[in-house]
Amino acid sequence: MTEQIYERLAEALDRLPNGFPRTPRNIEIRILEKIFSPGEALIASQLSEKLEPLDVIAKRTGLSVEDLRKTLTKMAEAGLVWVHESAFDPGYDFARLIKAKNPRFRLAPFTIGIFEGWFSNWDHELIHLWEQYMAEGGAIGIMKPEPSLHRVLPASSALKFEQILPYEDVRALLLNPKNKKFRVHDCYCRVTKDIQGTRRCEFPVEVCLSFSTLEHSSTPPDKKEITQKEALDILDHCEEIGLVHTVSNVANGINYVCNCCGCCCEILRGINEWGIEKSVATSNYYAVIDPQKCEGCWTCIDRCQVNAISQQNEVAVVNQKGCIGCGLCVTGCPNAAASLHRKPDAEIVRPPEDLAAWEHERLLNRELKE
Repeated sequence: MTEQIYERLAEALDRLPNGFPRTPRNIEIRILEKIFSPGEALIASQLSEKLEPLDVIAKRTGLSVEDLRKTLTKMAEAGLVWVHESAFDPGYDFARLIKAKNPRFRLAPFTIGIFEGWFSNWDHELIHLWEQYMAEGGAIGIMKPEPSLHRVLPASSALKFEQILPYEDVRALLLNPKNKKFRVHDCYCRVTKDIQGTRRCEFPVEVCLSFSTLEHSSTPPDKKEITQKEALDILDHCEEIGLVHTVSNVANGINYVCNCCGCCCEILRGINEWGIEKSVATSNYYAVIDPQKCEGCWTCIDRCQVNAISQQNEVAVVNQKGCIGCGLCVTGCPNAAASLHRKPDAEIVRPPEDLAAWEHERLLNRELKE
C-alpha cells in the first residue's frame, strides 16, 4: 500500500508542467521515500498545478480541514507544496499566507521547486540517487520539453546596444525600483558536487541571487540578506570570473538569477553531458570572433561554459549552433576580438509572459493539455 502511495505521487509530479519522469529502476520512488512521509505523500499525490482552498482538498482526501491545514503548513515550510504567491516570489511572508482565512495550496514541481526548497536536508545518499535519476532519464524528461526551465541572459558588460528589452537585461532586474529585498544563496549545483566530492571547478558557491518586490517588515533580516549594491557587485564579479547568468524562462515575474558553470550546473550539464541541445533557452544574441583581431590566447575557449568555441587555423571560432549567447567570450577577450550580435528579427524568441503562461505552454507541448 505504501509503495502505491509513492507511485501515485511520482505520477502526480510528472503531470506537472516541469515533469518528473519515471526511470527503469524506479529511482524516483526511492528519492520520494526519503523526502515525503507516507501521510505527506498521500496528500501531495492528490494535488496538482492548480491552487486550491483547504475545503476542496479536504473533500478529495477525506481529511478534516484543520488536520489538512497543519500538514500542508508543515509541507509548505519544507518546500514540498506552494501556498498562494509563494510559487512566484521567494520573499513572500510565509506566516501571513498560512494565517489567511482559507489559504490555497498546490503541489510544487520537483525542480524547480521541491529540490531547492528541501535542499538543506539533502545528504550524500539522496544526492547520489538524484545523480543516478538524472543520468538514467530524469534529465531528458525534465529538460528536453519546451519551453526550457531556464534561459540565458547575456553579460551586461558584453552588450553595446542602445535598446535592450527589459526581459533581456540582467542588471535591470536588480535595479527594478519595486524590489524591496535581496538575498544571496549558495549554488545548489556546486554544493551538490561538494557533498559528492566530485566538483572540478573552483568557482565560488555563494553567488546565486534572489529578490522580492514584497515588503516584509515582520521578517527579521538573516545572514543571506544583502543590499542592492552588494547584489550588483556579485553580478559583476560573476561576469568577471566567467559564470553564465540564467533566470526563469519568463518575461515577467523573474525573482532570481543563477550564476552557472558548465561542470556543475544541471541546466548547462544538460548540454554538456546529457546531449539536450535546448536544455536552456539561449539569449537573443550570438557571439562572433573577428579573425583579424584574434591573437590565439584561447581565453574565450576557457571561458565558454558550453564548449561552443574551438581553435581553427590559429584563431578562435564560434560554433553558432552551440552558442547560448551568454557573452562571456566578449567580457574575457583581451583583444576585443569577440562581440555579441543580435539575432535577426525572425529568430528572436520572446519568453512566455509569466509562470502561468509558461506552465500552460509546457503542458500543451507535453501533450498533457488540449
